Amino acid sequence: MKKIRLHVNQHHLHGILYDTPAGRAIWENLPVTAKGNTWGEEIYFSIDADVKMEKGTEIVEEGDLCYWPPGSAFCIFYGQTPASLEGEIRPASAVEVVGKITDDVEVLKQVNGLPKVMVARE
Repeated sequence: MKKIRLHVNQHHLHGILYDTPAGRAIWENLPVTAKGNTWGEEIYFSIDADVKMEKGTEIVEEGDLCYWPPGSAFCIFYGQTPASLEGEIRPASAVEVVGKITDDVEVLKQVNGLPKVMVARE
């Protein structure tokens, strides 16, 4: 596992990237700074990484860090999205889980608008 730090507006969080091909591909492209988009309780932004989907999933957990192939996007899930059913967190379509936030993600529920996001190696 590789340690990372995430800055979302004024919020600072720690996380890990898994030692998988997808996690390593993203690690090699850090740091990344972007203007994020939100979709329910998900923040996402495009990244320039050669990530292959190996174990795509359509249900994720709070704090999961994922790659979404259709948008070449890095995704931070911290709650339900518009596609979620009761008690689940559902991306727009299948994602590759590449890591996890290790801090409490509740602070991300305060994020409004288009957040400024930075992901870097720790």
